[in-house]
Amino acid sequence: MEETEESSGNKKCTTKTKTFRGRANTHKHHYHQYQYQYHYQHQLLQYSNQFGFFNQNQYCPGYYPALLPLPPPIPLQLALTPPLPQNHSSISKTQLQKPLCKLNNSPLPSSAAPPTSSETKGPAVITSPGNNANLKPPSASTLEKYLCSFALSFYTTRVISDKESLVITKENNEAFEGLQQQKNRPLRGGGGRKVTSATTQSLVVARRPDSGGVEGSVISLLANHFLVQFDSSQRIFHYNVEISPNPSREVARMIKQKLVKENSALLSGALPAYDGRQSLYSPVEFQQDRIEFYVSLPIPASKSSLPFGEINFLQEKHQQLKIFRINIKLVSKLDGKELSRYLSKEGDDWIPLPQDYLHALDVVLRESPKERCIPVGRSLYSSSMGGAKEIGGGAVALRGFFQSLRPTQQGLALNVDFSVTAFHESIGVIFYLQKRLEFLRDLPQRKTRSLVGEERKEVEKALKNIRIFVCHRETVQRYRVYGLTEEATENLWFADRDGKNLRLLNYFKDHYNYDIQFRNLPCLQISRSKPCYLPMELCMICEGQKFLGKLSDDQTARILKLGCQRPKERKAIIDGVMRGSVGPTSGSQGREFKLHISREMTRLSGRILQPPKLRLGDGGHVRDLIPSRHDCQWNLLDSHVFEGTRIQRWALISFGGTLDQKSNIPKFINQLSQRCEQLGIFLNKNTMIKPQYESTQVLNNVSLLESKLKKIHSAASNNLQLLICVMEKKHKGYADLKRIAETSVGVVTQCCLYSNLGKLSSQFLANLALKMNAKVGGCTVALYNSLPSQIPRLLHSNEPVIFMGADVTHPHPLDDISPSVAAVVGSMNWPAANKYVSRMRSQTHRQEIIQDLGEMVKELLDDFYQELNELPKRIIFFRDGVSETQFYKVLKEELQAIREACSRFPGYRPPITFAVVQKRHHTRIFPRETDPSSTQNQFSDENIPPGTVVDTVITHPREFDFYLCSHWGVKGTSRPTHYHVLWDENHFTSDELQKLVYNLCYTFVRCTKPVSLVPPAYYAHLAAYRGRLYLERSECMASMRHASTISRAAPPKAAPLPKLSENVKKLMFYC
Repeated sequence: MEETEESSGNKKCTTKTKTFRGRANTHKHHYHQYQYQYHYQHQLLQYSNQFGFFNQNQYCPGYYPALLPLPPPIPLQLALTPPLPQNHSSISKTQLQKPLCKLNNSPLPSSAAPPTSSETKGPAVITSPGNNANLKPPSASTLEKYLCSFALSFYTTRVISDKESLVITKENNEAFEGLQQQKNRPLRGGGGRKVTSATTQSLVVARRPDSGGVEGSVISLLANHFLVQFDSSQRIFHYNVEISPNPSREVARMIKQKLVKENSALLSGALPAYDGRQSLYSPVEFQQDRIEFYVSLPIPASKSSLPFGEINFLQEKHQQLKIFRINIKLVSKLDGKELSRYLSKEGDDWIPLPQDYLHALDVVLRESPKERCIPVGRSLYSSSMGGAKEIGGGAVALRGFFQSLRPTQQGLALNVDFSVTAFHESIGVIFYLQKRLEFLRDLPQRKTRSLVGEERKEVEKALKNIRIFVCHRETVQRYRVYGLTEEATENLWFADRDGKNLRLLNYFKDHYNYDIQFRNLPCLQISRSKPCYLPMELCMICEGQKFLGKLSDDQTARILKLGCQRPKERKAIIDGVMRGSVGPTSGSQGREFKLHISREMTRLSGRILQPPKLRLGDGGHVRDLIPSRHDCQWNLLDSHVFEGTRIQRWALISFGGTLDQKSNIPKFINQLSQRCEQLGIFLNKNTMIKPQYESTQVLNNVSLLESKLKKIHSAASNNLQLLICVMEKKHKGYADLKRIAETSVGVVTQCCLYSNLGKLSSQFLANLALKMNAKVGGCTVALYNSLPSQIPRLLHSNEPVIFMGADVTHPHPLDDISPSVAAVVGSMNWPAANKYVSRMRSQTHRQEIIQDLGEMVKELLDDFYQELNELPKRIIFFRDGVSETQFYKVLKEELQAIREACSRFPGYRPPITFAVVQKRHHTRIFPRETDPSSTQNQFSDENIPPGTVVDTVITHPREFDFYLCSHWGVKGTSRPTHYHVLWDENHFTSDELQKLVYNLCYTFVRCTKPVSLVPPAYYAHLAAYRGRLYLERSECMASMRHASTISRAAPPKAAPLPKLSENVKKLMFYC
């Protein structure tokens, strides 16, 4: 639990509040203020016990726990009234109205006057106009007067036992206003497409140009969208929730459940939905706009000050109650009329999607699943959906489901999909490390083992940020691992509360009669700033934690296998979720908010576009063809590639391999040359220099590897076209090899594994040949009927068009400093449009907007002009990797960057089409059986055919988007690609753009089948990945990662990528 992950014993007496504003305000004179506050609260605590306001706990001298629910200093906007002890009788409303003591008009000394509203933005400390050092604690009589005045004049209070909750309601008093003067920011804005200023009013996301396409044969389909009917007159009341001290999400939900259960009348009998953070949504208005609650839960109220996080055992045995203050304030009253108008296409085109109401409904539909499942992003996982499956490396896979509300043409729809992800296995830390790290496989048997050098770094990397609990005593506390101790466990000492030095080994022997076994291993460090140690062998991994590390190849394969269901099985799983006990229809929240969710998938009609006629090389027997197989693949047995290259100057280098494997190299060269010849590609049977055989260790040494590659290039007169690299196994040195060859040496490379050389299948050799041909300037296929002949209204042979693709790749989630890498590619030939040049740039860590887009586009336009002696008349830009929440920002900034690049050429302003390409979505489309007795039922478990396009029912109610499944799904269920046009100055119709995209999918150079993603976006993705490889292995980057602190500071300025060699700059080296 998050609230127990940091020791608070030595912190100043501040209270963390769950609010957008973060911490309370601080003043210049911290020391005097907190010193005064401590003395003052100490006196107030002593006095208040005489009146029975507090149940004082036992504390060590000089130790003041910050989480103790003490009343704040007098000048605070709101003085807290804690619940009575369990043995104290409740005070009724009439009893509180009776004076407890004589009141005074001026209960406070002038020096302690409350600050004005402008000075108090949160739980404040005592201030005065003068020097804080001169402040003195008020006398006991002053405290008595203040408490009596507070009890009478501020609130009408209902006090019940501390096992329940305490409620404070407003009674016409100005002091309450002071507490609530902070204005809460709304949870979400008006949506990505909201127009808010005159400068952006002209930038409206493209609308659908027609009622949808008509070309192609009709097919009956099902989509995993479930219609949600809502009452547009149903108001939703949005309340802001602030909880102090700041709890974890799990505890926050426990607080909400207890609060609702025990205060039904004050909440008007509502069952509100809570997002676990700040927002509470109710179908009815509460009795008051502002309410304060106190809720007590059986959670340890504080931590001991012992340096390794040990908690007083007796305190835990007595299960102390931790008290939370909850402030609830009405933020807004939402209704569904705007959403209803938006979905029905009424009103102006630029009206933004009412995100606030949509988000409220989304929270409502997630309320019940969240109580039964583990939430991870928008997905929820449960062991009830098939149990945990071990995937190795200390990880288990859990099944779950994704759910999200989407505005569609049929109305509001709930998108539900099957999902699988990896979690850390809940086992002991020692056994976890044994499974996770190869070099610790024998750890349980070698108890005297220690960690050296890189081993320690690997262990720390594997455990960092994982939550753990201890098993040597009963406890509900959870800790987060922040690192490892520098010293081994046997060398660790700490000072107890009396300042006496204790040896950690002796402490566990004396207190728990336990002998630490793994004494040479470091301890876990469970605090950001101060020494808090826990021996590894006494720690367990908490369950329900998403796997933080990068999955290995084996783990990834197992995850993919678990998530790889044929359409029929996947559909059955999704239907089971919608009817099951953990799905979005399982709770009562939907009925509370007058929602009706269909349990049937959406029925719709799609269209199957015809595959284009393809042109192959003139030297083969078959020079053109129309893919006629059901999967639209074609083979090159009797054909040549459209443009085969001549590879005269090439060399081969081997890394590792047995003698038998190395003996296969001559045979491999001969058969590869023959296969190239069959495909219309010339590969010289003789390498420029004899094959070079090196040890795998060369790949571990960057400088040695560079010298070897330069030596080969020099021996070939610095004129190599291609270097083939054969490796014994996959190796991290692959990244160095690519970087050195393409930036320092200036030669394209083709890598392969010895394991594939043993069989030398015709398919393997053909795939290798196609990639080699593309990298040195050839291409595999072209459209027989050029794009101008297929879209004559817009495209013409004498008016060249450039197709661009762009993508940004980000570092691993645990990497806090590495740059992101952006790549842009552009087609360089017309009308074939099948050769692409790339540009890559590093940019700020996790920055999604492409920072140097204008410069990269300008360079590509220069290259285009050099190839065709004219600039493109149209630009069609495909942007990959953008989420819907970023649409408007990407369009606004990147469209402007493209225009600025064009403006560098005098008088040049081509029409631009800007489309976002999305593969990471959860819409799945299944074939629908129209006739149960039909013979086609044998294909009911097949995927939808290539060319299936959907642009009605489940698409956007207003904007120009469509789903296209351009490939054949061999395994699992096909995922169609979602194309969303944000800007279209070329004025495509639905049919024209869909045909254009589908035809381009047949021109990908690496295979003889249509691919799932339009090639410009696909190439941009590959180029961005290549740029990431350039950063993978660099001593300076490695040291920066190691030096990164746990508290995430601003990322450093992105180091530039190494410059590409002129020899490879205009080649498709990245494919």
